Amino acid sequence: MLAIIRCRIFCLLGLLSRNLNINVYKTIILPVVLYGCETWSLTLREERNLRVFENMMLRRIFGPRRNEVMGEWRRLHNEELNDLYSSPNIVQVIKSRRIRWAGHVACMGEERGVYRVLVRKPEGKRTWC
Repeated sequence: MLAIIRCRIFCLLGLLSRNLNINVYKTIILPVVLYGCETWSLTLREERNLRVFENMMLRRIFGPRRNEVMGEWRRLHNEELNDLYSSPNIVQVIKSRRIRWAGHVACMGEERGVYRVLVRKPEGKRTWC
């Protein structure tokens, strides 16, 4: 299923202009990928996989670059992709959303379940300390 979605995204990105591709990526693809990311606990492997996904999408959007010296086409390096995209990478977006969500939880009332789980110890539970 994921391969079909990826194939359709690549076909869509190949037909649109660069600016439109960036807008599609920011408004459609990223929200789907990052749904619920405020509560994720990422491992280094998952962070790396998310960066690989983002670089794959950006390489598809920006295309190859022609080497002036050799006259050959080459893939863009990660630093070049970051310079061209000029937005925070996907892992930074996840971490900032997580901090923003924690701020919302801190402002919640004490009767809310999320607040009780993250801020206070549950009532009636004994701790071993």
